Amino acid sequence: MAAMTRGALIAAAALLAACAALEPAPPAPVAPQPAALPAADAPDGPDVLRLQCDGGLQLRLRVRQDEVQVDGLPGGREVLLRDAGGVTDRQSVYSNEHVRAEFGLGAQASEAVVHLLQPQPHDLNCRRD
Repeated sequence: MAAMTRGALIAAAALLAACAALEPAPPAPVAPQPAALPAADAPDGPDVLRLQCDGGLQLRLRVRQDEVQVDGLPGGREVLLRDAGGVTDRQSVYSNEHVRAEFGLGAQASEAVVHLLQPQPHDLNCRRD
């Protein structure tokens, strides 16, 4: 009986050693989330949309894969890169050192807030034109 127990212990130890030697499988890749900008159906083309902001300011956004080119800002054209952020999958955030823009806000996800960071911090509330 002792020989059987000793054999079972040796087999169990060998099995544990073999399991410990295996490398864990790499984690499955996570697919990037699509940008939550509203679909652009403006006459300028499928990758351009317009926003009407506070004070009559009109912004023209050219949407690229992970960036947004914004024309119409007081400081001129800005190129914003996709940033972490957004509370829901309908929201997205793009930024650079001068501007931070949050898209996909409001009940219809058609609103945006553009935070002008420099030279004087100021927020613009915008909605799809």
